[in-house]
Amino acid sequence: MKASVLLKSSLLTSLFVISSCATTKYTDDTSKNDYSNLEAGRMYVVTMKDGSAKQKMLFRNIEGDNIVGTAGKKDSTAVVIPKSNVAAVKDSRKAKTAIGATIIGAAGVAAIVISSSRAD
Repeated sequence: MKASVLLKSSLLTSLFVISSCATTKYTDDTSKNDYSNLEAGRMYVVTMKDGSAKQKMLFRNIEGDNIVGTAGKKDSTAVVIPKSNVAAVKDSRKAKTAIGATIIGAAGVAAIVISSSRAD
């Protein structure tokens, strides 16, 4: 009985972790037109093709072939990045939510396993 509960809970945990550990990633694939999905006023982490450091930016809009934003919510330094130099754009807020959900789910599954092992 214990092995059955443990097996079920580990499968449930694995399924939950796999389904929730994801970020929203935008790329320069023009067939998908992913840059149109960026929302003004949200923080994104931009990875460059040339290997330079990743940049956090508060997205404002797209002007021609450039992604325009500011360095942060309190820092109004303008940031202009050419689309041709962008390897990927990630929404970091969704990653934090997924990590939190994974921790809460793992704690819930652990509570179920512990309570079922004490019931026998």
